Amino acid sequence: MSFTLALVGRPNVGKSTLFNRLVGKRLALVDDQPGVTRDLREGEAKLGDLRFTVLDTAGLENVTDDSLQGRMRRLTERAVEMVDVCLFIIDARVGITPADEIFADILRRRAKHVILAANKAEGNAGEGGFLEAYSLGIGEPIRLSAEHGEGIDELYHMLRPLAATFDQREQSTAPETDISVDQDSEFDNTELGEAEEVPAWVPTIKRPLQIAVIGRPNAGKSTLINQIIGEERLLTGPEAGITRDSISLPFNWNGTPVRLFDTAGMRRKARITEKLEKLSVADGLRAVKFAEVVVVLLDAAIPFETQDLRIADLAEREGRAVVVAVNKWDIEDDKQDKLKELLQTFERNLPQLRGAPLITISAKTGRGMERLHEAIIRAHTIWNRRVATSRLNNWLLAMTEAHPPPAPGGRRIKLRYITQAKTRPPGFVVKCSNPEDLPKSYERYLVNGLREAFDMPGTPIRLYLRGGSDENPYKNRKKAQPSKLKKHKNPER
Repeated sequence: MSFTLALVGRPNVGKSTLFNRLVGKRLALVDDQPGVTRDLREGEAKLGDLRFTVLDTAGLENVTDDSLQGRMRRLTERAVEMVDVCLFIIDARVGITPADEIFADILRRRAKHVILAANKAEGNAGEGGFLEAYSLGIGEPIRLSAEHGEGIDELYHMLRPLAATFDQREQSTAPETDISVDQDSEFDNTELGEAEEVPAWVPTIKRPLQIAVIGRPNAGKSTLINQIIGEERLLTGPEAGITRDSISLPFNWNGTPVRLFDTAGMRRKARITEKLEKLSVADGLRAVKFAEVVVVLLDAAIPFETQDLRIADLAEREGRAVVVAVNKWDIEDDKQDKLKELLQTFERNLPQLRGAPLITISAKTGRGMERLHEAIIRAHTIWNRRVATSRLNNWLLAMTEAHPPPAPGGRRIKLRYITQAKTRPPGFVVKCSNPEDLPKSYERYLVNGLREAFDMPGTPIRLYLRGGSDENPYKNRKKAQPSKLKKHKNPER
């Protein structure tokens, strides 16, 4: 049984708290400040034996203009028309407000099914508001406490018959399939869509490619994701810092199953003073840790500022595959000179990402989306690359002959053996003598050589130095004390 449920209501009535309880994770940001949620957040909910998709929406406000609140309302109204069931939540401690009455009328006209819930109804404080909810005329209300989990069983009993109805509807509308197989012909499982054996790193529907888009505020991250998926799913506008939650969206991008993460704009730490912005940035950093490819989005008008460099360095330190995208390229006049300047600045300021793709795009017009997709797929492939040990050791021999390791204290450091220990990102173990004495400059020499020899530009490479097996086993042992017994000339005595 699968259906979609949207949580709708005024700001600060507890929609995000209930969303987190239904999905069993703290996905949505929760704060006492009203209007925290602005985008549509989607999650897979579990309630008893019911499995359904739940949408957390922005708080409905009685605004219809083109302001930020007006755009949030239109986005929520669109979600109301898309889903199967709307859970209309009111604040039982506040009671029915004029805005609640307006939105109840909207839901009566637009929603397919509406369930009324009076949240924050624990104790006697919500008794009056719970009784007032009957006056809205949209059915018997549920008494809820999303914070303490009260009333969830009653919600289950309200959803159970609706879920059965949706299940019957899906079965009746499902097309009948009649597959006949010639007994003389060889049966091919792939024609029926059965899973083929593919490498573990190849994106599939069950394991989509995780892509996080990060950058400074107002760089165009939400606009870019809307352009990729082909619909106005995320809230956009000229205001900086619209996105607060890290929103994940599943999508099939040119045949590649992906999950796109839109993150909040990251400012300098010294400028972040509000608690809510700190939570938003922390949510974005968590998305970077779970991503496989990170798209660092820059503003073409002011690219590679200090904060941009820090954000790109963060992605590299987390070991993610990095693609740098320069947005708002459609408003640039002298594109050739600007591109040349960008490449020089990139190579000079981010040597740790040497060779990473730099793509010029326009999230508004859709220019460069194909090249961005190709760059992401290539970066992900390189990030999962594995090199045979024999090739690595032949390469190491050539590298040490061309540029021998230093000899601190007159003792030459010997690089004996190299093997790849891991991927995602590629990690290599080098067996050598005195690994603590090998300078960082020689490590960079080896890393750059790996990039060039095995076609791994831009991806983070981890190099681990380990002591060789022929080290002196008695190096740190104390010398044995000489015996205090007298030595006799005659050994027989």
